[in-house]
Formats: sequence, C-alpha cells, structure tokens
Amino acid sequence: MISMISMGAEGERCSALALTLRRNDDGISSTPPAPLILGLQPVALVDHIARVDSSLLDQIPGDRGGSQQIAAKDLDQILSKINAHILPFDNEDPPSITIAGGSVANTIRGMVAGFGVSSGMITACGDDDQGHLFIHSMSFSGVNLSRLRIKNGSTGQCACLVDADGNRTMRPCLSSAVKLQADELNREDLRGAKWLVLRYAFINLEQIKTAIRIAKAEGVSVSMDLASFEMVRDYRSHLIDLLKSGNIDLCFANEDEARELISGEPRVDPESALSFLAKHCEWAVVTLGSRGCIAMHRNEVVRVQAITDLHAVDATGAGDLFASGFLYGLVKGLPLEDCCKVGSCSGGSVVRSLGGEVKQQNWQWMYKQMQAKGLLLPHLKN
Repeated sequence: MISMISMGAEGERCSALALTLRRNDDGISSTPPAPLILGLQPVALVDHIARVDSSLLDQIPGDRGGSQQIAAKDLDQILSKINAHILPFDNEDPPSITIAGGSVANTIRGMVAGFGVSSGMITACGDDDQGHLFIHSMSFSGVNLSRLRIKNGSTGQCACLVDADGNRTMRPCLSSAVKLQADELNREDLRGAKWLVLRYAFINLEQIKTAIRIAKAEGVSVSMDLASFEMVRDYRSHLIDLLKSGNIDLCFANEDEARELISGEPRVDPESALSFLAKHCEWAVVTLGSRGCIAMHRNEVVRVQAITDLHAVDATGAGDLFASGFLYGLVKGLPLEDCCKVGSCSGGSVVRSLGGEVKQQNWQWMYKQMQAKGLLLPHLKN
C-alpha cells in the first residue's frame, strides 16, 4: 500500500491541536483571530498519489487526465493495484505518497507554508486514521484548523494517478465521507477574513451558495476555481448562474475548463473565455499550461509566459499553487502582471515533485525565481 507521511514531528503540536480543532459535539473550542484567507472544502480529503504506468490508467473508467467520482469499492480496487504498476523516479523521491489533499487545501497550505500568509480551512473530517492524517498534515504546515469539524465517520479519499509525462488522473471517493453541511456554516466562520477560497462542485452547491452569502455579508471577497472540465461540462448552467450573480470576485480556469465554459459560442478560445469571466468577476485568470497564463482586471489584460526548464514530474496541484501565488500578490497589492508572475513561480514549484505539497527545496527554488524577476519576496517566520 502507499506509504504514509512521516509523523515524527507531530508530537510537539498535539497540545496546540487540542485548542484549534472544533468538535461536532459542541465540546471545548477556541477560535483565534481569523486568518486572512479561508478555504471552504466541505469534505476533507486524503490524497493517495502514485506514479504509475499507462496500463493501470487504461483499466480505470472515465477520461484520462480528468477528475471523476468513484465508489469506495472502486477506490479500494485501484489502491490494491497500484504497487504492481509503480513507475519509480530516477532520483530519491518516493514513487507514492499519502498526504492531506484537495484543491482548496493545496492552495491554503501553499499560502501558509510558502508565502507566510495566515490561512485556515473550513471543512469536516472523520474521526478515523485518514482524518487524523489530514489534521496532522495541515497543522504541520501551519494551517489554522479552528474551523474544522470532526465528525463520527470516514474521511474522504482520492486516488491521484500520475503518468510518465507528469499528467494526473484523479478519482475521488466522497460518497461515504463525512461532510460539512450548509446549515453548519455561520458568520463567525468568516468574520475578520479578507478572502474566501472555493472550488466549484455541484455536489457542494448548497454549501458554496451559503458560504458566498455569508462572505458578502461579512465583506469577504470570494475566489473560485472551476475544478475540472467535466464539472464545467456537466453542470455548466449552475456555474453560469453563480458567475452572473456578481458575487465571485476572482475566478481561475485552466484552458480545458475555459473552453467548456463557453462551448457553443461563436469563438471558443481562452481569450473569449477570459472576456466572459471578466464580465462577471473583478479578476479573471485562464492558465495555459506551458504557454503561461492570461489575466484580466477591469480593462487591463496581461499575458505572462510560463517558466521553462521546470523538470516537472507531476502536474498535481499546479493550478492550486498558482492560485496561492496569485492571491499572495493580491494581498500584497501587487500589479496584475506581478500576481501572474508569482503564480507562475508557485505553480512551477509544486510540479517538481510528487503531490500537491511543495517540498522545502522547491520553495527555495521558487524564491530564487521570484528574486530573479524582481518580485516581492514573502517575509517568513523562522
């Protein structure tokens, strides 16, 4: 089975965890001052990430490269086959890992660990081994978990399969996982924050709408990622309604998601999608992979080239960490072009190793890239 992350440094954090976690039984809780950035992920996730050969990917239903939900028995079947299909790295990196995951969790962890911006999660996990792993993994990175609810039941899991070219196929299993419900969200969750980070998902639409309503009442700006081309394709009308509400301040889309968003229009290209998003959002960003990104803020449009010679091994988390860097730029008041450049640096840092968590040596690589481009470096606490 896939190796677990090391727990050796966690003991010293246990007493702090006892003060930062909120239990579902209305027991003892302590809520510190609100983080600057809060991420809503109704289901806490643990990612099982492995570099595998194409024969395993051929056995899995659904589009390769996308994200499609599966049942628990299908997840168990995939995980049971992984070791027989492992592709080892040429370096010392392990070919498989298990870490706290989910798009929003990746972005929030990056905000704290790489940029020193106080950030927290609004989520729910089960009181099981996977839930404990999620808690320890996120808290070790310094993420505020005072808004996490622990419930009886199981924690969500996702198989993240990476091919030889670094492309990832995601198969989340959420059907039996505990979940934060819309009626559990309250104004105290968001009070004092500046940004709320969301990922579009139809199954979480009620939670998303409730969180947005509360955010606007509290003067909190909303950032949303479009999740996957399948999500946009299958639930496009609900997404369009969300965008047209005018409550999404910042929207991220990759090229595939952007094309699905405007499918049926006379022009289906990233530039047209960017213009569509910018009609409804103050900031709009379309990432273009190796071709960089385009972004728009009011009447300003910028195009930023991608960093070359990345030595990429896994695309998992590239968009999530791009969002971390872009949001850091916004928080620091940087120009739109610089926000994109920081996002390019942070997105590049995560693809250099397996999984959606940036290794320390790759943060150092990012800082060197930022310094070379004359970008504002974060002030991190030792």
